[in-house]
Amino acid sequence: MPFAVIQFVFLFTLFASVVQADTLKLTSLRWPPYSDSELKNSGASVAVVRAALEVMGHDLEVTFFPWPRAVRTAMAEPSYQGYFPEYWYETEDFIFSNAIGHGPLGFLENRQRPVPWFSLEDLQAFRLGVVQDYVNTPELDALIAAGQINTETVVSDSINILMVAHRRVDLAVIDPNVFHFLMDHDRALTELKPTVQMNPRLLTTKQLFVALRNTPEGRRWTDIINQGLLKIDVERIMAEHGIR
Repeated sequence: MPFAVIQFVFLFTLFASVVQADTLKLTSLRWPPYSDSELKNSGASVAVVRAALEVMGHDLEVTFFPWPRAVRTAMAEPSYQGYFPEYWYETEDFIFSNAIGHGPLGFLENRQRPVPWFSLEDLQAFRLGVVQDYVNTPELDALIAAGQINTETVVSDSINILMVAHRRVDLAVIDPNVFHFLMDHDRALTELKPTVQMNPRLLTTKQLFVALRNTPEGRRWTDIINQGLLKIDVERIMAEHGIR
């Protein structure tokens, strides 16, 4: 093959690969060790999604907001195709990728006032701390919505830890991985280690997803992410970023 033709083929292939590469823009929140701009690779969930996109020849751009704003921005701003990490829930606005990992969900309690419970109905005698716009479990959220469980709504897991420590609430819904990370790295919380602990009974273990707009473009990115997830070791990436 003449050199000029080889050069043309090389340049055409290079140009085509550049044209095909695209960038997915998502919103997220400060939720270490799963997502945080200050973490290695921006956290476990971000590392998984980025790896899934890179293996498919695409890039990821993440903007971090407080959680309510992350969800609203993903819904309202056309430049974003979705948000993550999210638990699955019923919605017509978003569709969900295949699982990008998983995380436990439980209750934080005050060491001096442990709460024995065996069913969610047992919690009706207590006051729960929940984070604004977080999805918990369908059963718990239904009881909260029906007014059968008293709750105090806050804007972050860190505030919930303080609420439990100072007995403003009896329990707080939290991922144990998030709790342990915050207690080890947040100076304002480290001194509270002797005061709070995870309740020994887990609420559940939940899968994590990317929530993408329920549009043709959102469905296209969902397919790309799902194909990429099949080509990477999600559990290994999560473990490398501190997910137990």
